[in-house]
Amino acid sequence: MKKVLVTGISGFVGQHCAVELLKKGFAVRGSLRNLSKSDEIINGIKKEIDPKDNLEFCELDLMNDLGWDQAMEGCTYVLHIASPFVVKEPKDESELIKPAVEGTLRALKAAKKAGVKRVVLTSSTAAMQGGQTGIIKIGPNSWSNLDANNITAYFKSKTLAEKKAWEFINNQTSDTKLELVVINPGPIYGPTITGNLHNEAMDFIKKLITGKIPMLPHADSVMSDVRDVAAIHVAALENEKANGKRFIVTTEKTYAMVEIAKILKSKGYEKVSTHLAPTFLLKFMAKFSNEAKGMLPFLGNTVTADITDTMNTFHWKPIPFEKTIIDSAKSVEMIIA
Repeated sequence: MKKVLVTGISGFVGQHCAVELLKKGFAVRGSLRNLSKSDEIINGIKKEIDPKDNLEFCELDLMNDLGWDQAMEGCTYVLHIASPFVVKEPKDESELIKPAVEGTLRALKAAKKAGVKRVVLTSSTAAMQGGQTGIIKIGPNSWSNLDANNITAYFKSKTLAEKKAWEFINNQTSDTKLELVVINPGPIYGPTITGNLHNEAMDFIKKLITGKIPMLPHADSVMSDVRDVAAIHVAALENEKANGKRFIVTTEKTYAMVEIAKILKSKGYEKVSTHLAPTFLLKFMAKFSNEAKGMLPFLGNTVTADITDTMNTFHWKPIPFEKTIIDSAKSVEMIIA
């Protein structure tokens, strides 16, 4: 049985990837910053599939070399998912950029040293759309503009981490070369496995259905379902056509934030607000609030994506977005009830 190291297994995407791997017959070694979280992960995964003896854990830190060589031992593949994510703009951008970049390089160097065949890296459409405004069309060859005045720390972190990954892969000198596939999702929604609502998407759904978001920003984007993201991560491990490529895993259609609210409202979530916040007001608030400042790259923009290559390579179609949002809300509702 082939073993896969999943970095950041406690995260939203990491949990779903672990389930998908186990369902596909892989053994999983999941990395955590603190092993005390392992019981939460096991209990969540058991609701989806019995891991038997095919799930184990190790302790890793993106900013520390300790344990990376041992974590790679016996692994054929690596899903490098661990990376900091917050919408709120940090006071020091290096808080996001350093762990994203250095953690990615640690994972790749350790994988190369251990003889791992392929790494699948979780990037983001943030690495493709940053620093642009208006109607933003992204595809597999798109990159964020790091020199733009309006690019935020999160967009920089995803862009720099992915660029460093490709640089590492392209500069290999040994005969046996480590393979790389990159997955670029948009904003990720879907049901939680462990009941943890601390990620940005689940927290947004929770606040929305409990009436704690009175107004929504004018921001249109392609969206992602965490189950699609996990499925493509796992499919990318052994698909020969995937090596050396980037894959956008999002909806075909663009959705406005207010459409999420309208879907929920139509399903009986009465506390959901469908009011749009004036963009000028949010821009004014950004002068005083780091959280509002973190929203600036999305305001007034419409992001479209070409997912043709992803659909063709993996014979895949996105889960309908309405199902994604309804399943997200039901999942949150069960936890907060």
